[in-house]
Amino acid sequence: MRLLTGACAVLMAIATPASAGKPSSNATEEPVAAADAFHSALSRGDQQAAAALLADDALIFEEGGAERSKAEYVAKHLPADAAFSQAVGAKVTRRASGSGDMLAWVATEGRTTGTYKGKPVDRVTTESMLLRREGANWRIIHIHWSSAPAR
Repeated sequence: MRLLTGACAVLMAIATPASAGKPSSNATEEPVAAADAFHSALSRGDQQAAAALLADDALIFEEGGAERSKAEYVAKHLPADAAFSQAVGAKVTRRASGSGDMLAWVATEGRTTGTYKGKPVDRVTTESMLLRREGANWRIIHIHWSSAPAR
């Protein structure tokens, strides 16, 4: 875990301009838009659109597990994540972001509420995304999700 934390800190330092943390910064609009488009696709149940925003070598950490490629995530957790996102509402409560020429980061705090599979959901969420420019587009190369019951 310390290695991953250190690697994320290095990547964020490389990709962080002086204006980091300002979500409306022009430098971060496209990566933030890509992160939002990913969540929008999930909430519509559009798994193909969500997958298109992931790099082939994407690494997704969720619930203590890891999917080590887009193909693995699409085969394992994408369908359940889309179903969950369709069933519950999510609200962004805070966001910070930064970008460089080729790498960007988006860190989001939020709250998810609703009902899923007949059970109430009320969770505080955190998400870290790393994105890489691939041609004219930003692709998600890493997602780390965590949540806890709301107090």
